[in-house]
Amino acid sequence: MLTLPFLIPLALMQVGPAPTASPITAVPPELQNRPPREGVRTAPLLDRSPNRPAIELCLDTARSDPARARDFAAEWISRTDGLQRATGRHCLGVAAGNLGDWAGAADAFIAAREGATDPTFRTRMGALAGSALLSQGRAAEALTLLDTVRGEDPGDAYLRGAIAQDRATALVALGRETEAGKALAEARTLTPDDPQAWLLSATLARRLEDFSGAQTYIERAATIDPRDPAIGLEAGVIAALAGRDDAARQSFQSVLAAAPDSPQAAAAKSYLEQLAQ
Repeated sequence: MLTLPFLIPLALMQVGPAPTASPITAVPPELQNRPPREGVRTAPLLDRSPNRPAIELCLDTARSDPARARDFAAEWISRTDGLQRATGRHCLGVAAGNLGDWAGAADAFIAAREGATDPTFRTRMGALAGSALLSQGRAAEALTLLDTVRGEDPGDAYLRGAIAQDRATALVALGRETEAGKALAEARTLTPDDPQAWLLSATLARRLEDFSGAQTYIERAATIDPRDPAIGLEAGVIAALAGRDDAARQSFQSVLAAAPDSPQAAAAKSYLEQLAQ
């Protein structure tokens, strides 16, 4: 039976920016702010279509060239005020996160939140700031902010579910697993089709040695997204710790087949070597 001395921590699978995850590739559509085009004043740092909002262009650029997007956002911020400046700070935060500057990302999102009056935008920026704080290991600060934005109730189920997932990650980091379980139950209710909510639930249940619950959750996650290597890896870990070595091998091999160059594949290969001993 595999003992797996270096089990995957919950923080590796959190929503939003994570210290060991790939950079922020995009803010989900539900977390994007698209301000009115009137009055947008920006420097010509990016090629702009006359029909594309500046925030959409900036966020798209933050995926492929975050340094360029950061410069664009900084120029935008210097030339605008009010909601437009807050929106520029939104993009600045995403660009900073993709550059690995989690402190800068958190500061930008918090400044965006403080500089806007729209309640939904403020909640979104607070959620992103909380995620960036988690990526720095600042769980207590993140939880305080996430508790605040949770109380604002933006009426957006996806956003509320993301907040619940990040609250769970912070609570686990603070050793408050029971509360984390309640946060994840909230996330599953709000976003039942989000595989991340089920993956996190499986990981927490596995940490608590509830292998039956973990198996139920990971099966649901795999049904929603059968090719996610993080889900396949967690399925293998759960099976190995439950003494189902053949099932563990199948899961680890599926990770190698689906995403051979991923960090999860490297871990799966190591686990398979342990199983062979």
